[in-house]
Amino acid sequence: MNAAAEPQRRVALTGNEAVSEAMRQINPDVVAAYPITPQTEIVQNFSNYVADGEVDTHFVRVESEHSAMSAVVGASAGGARSMTATSANGLALMWEILYIASSTRLPVVMPVVNRALSGPINIHCDHSDSMGARDAGWIQLYSENSQEAYDNVIQAIRIAEHSDVRLPVMVCLDGFIISHALENLQILSDDQVKQFIGELHTEHSLLDVDNPTTFGPLDLQNWYFEHKRQQVDGMEKALEVIPQVGEEYADLAGRKYGFFEEYATEDADAIVVVMGSTAGTAKDVVDAMREEGHKVGLLKPRVFRPLPVKQLIGAFSNCKALAIMDRSDTFSTAGGPIYHALRHILYDAENRPATGNYIYGLGGRDTKPEAIRSVFEDAIEAADKGYFARNISYLGVRE
Repeated sequence: MNAAAEPQRRVALTGNEAVSEAMRQINPDVVAAYPITPQTEIVQNFSNYVADGEVDTHFVRVESEHSAMSAVVGASAGGARSMTATSANGLALMWEILYIASSTRLPVVMPVVNRALSGPINIHCDHSDSMGARDAGWIQLYSENSQEAYDNVIQAIRIAEHSDVRLPVMVCLDGFIISHALENLQILSDDQVKQFIGELHTEHSLLDVDNPTTFGPLDLQNWYFEHKRQQVDGMEKALEVIPQVGEEYADLAGRKYGFFEEYATEDADAIVVVMGSTAGTAKDVVDAMREEGHKVGLLKPRVFRPLPVKQLIGAFSNCKALAIMDRSDTFSTAGGPIYHALRHILYDAENRPATGNYIYGLGGRDTKPEAIRSVFEDAIEAADKGYFARNISYLGVRE
């Protein structure tokens, strides 16, 4: 029996358990970590795998998230397959080293359990942490549920380590809503994962004394610009590699992932765009409104960096109104980050639907089906009128 034909195990796991299980199967060379709610269980579970001898990983206990990212940068530069995980303020503390990981073209993979950034102090879900890092040069994959989080982590290894990409990857999942919720999912065998990810091949290693290479040099006006442009090349190549990896994973697991998921969008006049766990609730709203005769649909982004511009423009080519939901704000008075991105790329599109932005769910505020339905109703009205009554709305906030 070949790896692709092996049956998958059906298990009940939380999002954190699903991610740590994927990490166990990946068996990275180095994991450096520091605990932070709601991510802590990922590295805690993984540390148990280390203690029980289930992995060969060197587990580095550090004094901060800044140190965790510094340690995996050093390990990755030395040719080791390296991972860590974090949330919110921990990600913010890594800020300086995020840029070093990406500019050094190190294929680090890091699950990020999305949580609101302080202050005030809040431990619940929004996307302000990863969205704040959206321009740090990392590829970003977002997950709707535990199954997608598990699958995304495994695919992230192949994407990050591809010779044309060589960029770090964040795999994002909503704090508590996914990280601590128990779900049924399908798990590949250890051999399937091992064969899928393969061995890490490093062209340049800090530890290769026979072929010395400079890491982290002073890079002034002479070459800095060119090196930044090369990072863009890596992101552009990722637009080719991500769907290729997704196709291979579909052959293995039977679950296909692309840049985004379209749900009932074929003939939709009004489309809502929403990322992460809220997409699951929105699909139920779409089903209910379709039964009532409304031509509505949903687009759920999976890949936010790199931004799949041509594919997104194509997905919106027939709709009349686009309601874009953001679980974070840019504090620019001009809407959220997804809204910024989509409104920008649609500016020169042949078909430019009316666009409206809905900031929702900050700090873990629950977003119920009736609230999402109101967004669809606004979009239906905008499809008829050609514009939204308000360009930017704060969904469910006390006025």
